[in-house]
Amino acid sequence: MRGSASLVVVAAVVMAGVAVRSQDAPRFRGGVELVHVTATVTDGDGRFVSGLRRNDFTVLEDGAAQEVTYFSSDRVPVSLGIVLDASGSMSRDKLGAARAAIDRLIVDLLGPDDELFFMEFADTPQLTQTWTRDRLAISEAIGAVRTVGGTAMYDAVAAALPVAERGVHRKKALLLISDGNDTDSHIDVVELIRMIRASDVLVYALGIDASDDLRSRGTFRPQVRFPGLPLPVPGGRRPGQPPFPPSIPTPPRVPAPPVPSDSWTRRPDDRVDADALRRITDDTGGRTEILRRVDDLDRATALLADELSRQYSLGYVSPAGRDGQWHAIRVTVRDGRLTVRARQGYVAS
Repeated sequence: MRGSASLVVVAAVVMAGVAVRSQDAPRFRGGVELVHVTATVTDGDGRFVSGLRRNDFTVLEDGAAQEVTYFSSDRVPVSLGIVLDASGSMSRDKLGAARAAIDRLIVDLLGPDDELFFMEFADTPQLTQTWTRDRLAISEAIGAVRTVGGTAMYDAVAAALPVAERGVHRKKALLLISDGNDTDSHIDVVELIRMIRASDVLVYALGIDASDDLRSRGTFRPQVRFPGLPLPVPGGRRPGQPPFPPSIPTPPRVPAPPVPSDSWTRRPDDRVDADALRRITDDTGGRTEILRRVDDLDRATALLADELSRQYSLGYVSPAGRDGQWHAIRVTVRDGRLTVRARQGYVAS
C-alpha cells in the first residue's frame, strides 16, 4: 500500500510537470495549433520600445488578421545555442575577443534560468557542450577551442538547429559568430533556409569583418571573468552603451516566398559573406550585424542580451491546420513610427 501511494504521488508530480511545461511552451507541432511569434519593437533610433499592450499589435497570417490569444511582455528564459567559427582564419585576436564577449554574455548578462549549449566548427561542426545552466562548463568548452581548417558554416547551423529545438524553454535562439564565408559545407544555403523556415528558432549572426592587422587600433586584450560571481539583473543597459542599431530592412512578405537560390558571387578573399548571413537570419526574426573591429564583439553580444530580455511574445490559433505549407506572418504595431522584427512565416507541419 505504501509503495502504491508513492507511485500515485510520483505520477501526480510527473503530470504536473508536463502541464507546467506545456503552458510554458505553446507550440504548433506540440498538438495545440498555437503559433508562437517573438517580436522585437524598436523606435526610429533603434532603441527598444517597452510598455506595449496586446491591442497595440496586429498579426496577419497570409494577409488575414488573427486574434492574439497569448501575449506577454515579461522577460522569459531563453534556450540559447552558441555556434563559434574555429576555422584557420580566426586569428588569435578574433578568438580572444569572441571568448571574452561570450564569457561576459553568459556570466554577466543572461539570466540564471537560461540554458546554453556550445558548438564550434571548422571543416565540420562539433557539439562540445550540450544543454546546461553551468556557465563554467560553457566557458571551459570555449577555452578549449583551437583554430584550424576551413569553414563549414552552413553545416554548423544545420547541425545546431535540431539541438536548439530540443531546448526546454519556449524561446529558442542561436548565436552564430564567424569571420568568413562558407567554404566546406555539404549542405547548401537553399536547403539550410528550408530547415530554418521549418523551425521556430531565432537565428542571430555576428560577422567579424576585421583585418588581422590590429596594431593601428590597438590589439584586443580580453578581460578576466569570474564565473562564480552573482549574476546581475538580466537585460540592463550599461551606462554609456550605444543605442541598439536599426533593424535590417526585410523584403516584402508574400504568402509563399520562394527559397532564394544560391546565386551570389563568392570570392576566396571575401572575409564575411554578409548576404548569406542575412539570408540565414532574417526569416526567423533574428538579425545579422557586421562588425568592423574585433572589440565590437563585446558591445554586440551585450545588445543581443538586451534584445532577448525586451521582446514581446504573441500567440494565435492558426486557421490553416497542419497542411505542411508555408504561411506568411506579418506583425505590425499601431504606432507606424515603430519597427517590428518577427519571424516572417512558418511551415505548418
